Amino acid sequence: MGASVMLEALEGIRATLWPRAFKRFTGAMLLLPAVALVLVLVAGLAWMGDASLHLLDTETFETGADYTAANYRQMGGQATYWIVLGRSILGAAIVTLVTLVLAFPYAYVMVRTGSAWTRKILLVSLFLPFFIGQVVRAYGWLIILGKEGLLNSLFGILGLGPFKMIYNYPSVLFGLVQYLLPFAVLLIAPAVTAIDEEIELASESLGAHWLRTFRHVTLPMAKPGLVAAALVVFTLALTDYAMPVILGGGTNDFIANAVYDAFFRISDSGLGSAVAIVLVLIATLLAAVILTVLGSGTLGFSAERR
Repeated sequence: MGASVMLEALEGIRATLWPRAFKRFTGAMLLLPAVALVLVLVAGLAWMGDASLHLLDTETFETGADYTAANYRQMGGQATYWIVLGRSILGAAIVTLVTLVLAFPYAYVMVRTGSAWTRKILLVSLFLPFFIGQVVRAYGWLIILGKEGLLNSLFGILGLGPFKMIYNYPSVLFGLVQYLLPFAVLLIAPAVTAIDEEIELASESLGAHWLRTFRHVTLPMAKPGLVAAALVVFTLALTDYAMPVILGGGTNDFIANAVYDAFFRISDSGLGSAVAIVLVLIATLLAAVILTVLGSGTLGFSAERR
C-alpha cells in the first residue's frame, strides 16, 4: 500500500515537472547531456586552436597577440616531434592489432560458452580491471616486472636474469594492451551475440571446417564490433599519457607526453596547443580513413532506416 502511494506521488511529481504535452521532446532532452559534452569538447578544441596561433615571447614569457603559424613550423622543424609521433602511431597500431587478436577469442568464448561458471569467471575477470585505476595498474606492473620484481625473483631462483622488462618500448605496449583489452572485449561481445549460432552450425553442416566457418562467416558478421573496437583502442593508445611515463621511464614518450611537457614543463601553451591540435587531426584522419575503407555501415548504421 505504501509503495503504491509513493509511486503515485512520484508520478504526480513527474507529471508536474514534465507534462504529457512535452512528451514529443523527451528524446531531445535525453540527448542534451551528450550534446552539452560535445559542445564543451568543441569549445576546448577551439580555445587550443586559437592558442596554437600565438607565439610565446621568451623574454617576457607572455603570449603574443599576433596570429602566426610559428608553433606549427617549430613542431614540424624538430626531428624529436616526428620521432615521438612515429613512435606513437606505430605503438598504437601494434597495440590495436594485438588487442583485437586477444579480445576476439575472449569475447567469443564468453558469449558462446554453455557453462554459467565459465561465463561468470570471464565477466568478473573482464570488469575487475575497471575498479583499478590505470596509474595503479601501471605501478603494479613495475612491482611485477621490475629488476627486483616478482618475475625476476622467480627467474633468480632458476639461476636466470635479471632481465630488463620495464622502461622500454615493449613494456609500454604491453601495459597498453593490458589496459585496453577490456574495452575491446566489451565492444566485440555484442557483435558476436548478434550472430545467430544456427548460421555457424549451418555452415558446418554444409561441409565447412570450423576454421573456414570462422573466416568466412563469423569474422565478417562480427565486423561492426571489430571496427568499433579498433577505432577505440587505436585512439586511446595513440593519446595515452600514463603508460609511456610510468612503464617507459621517460625515454619512450608518446605524443601526449609531448603535449604535457609543452604545457607544464616549458609553460608554452601555444606550442602545447599546436601539438595537441596535430594529434587530434591525425587521430581524426586515421579514423576517417578506416571508416572510408570499411564503410560507415560496419558500425551498425545504415544510410536508410529499415
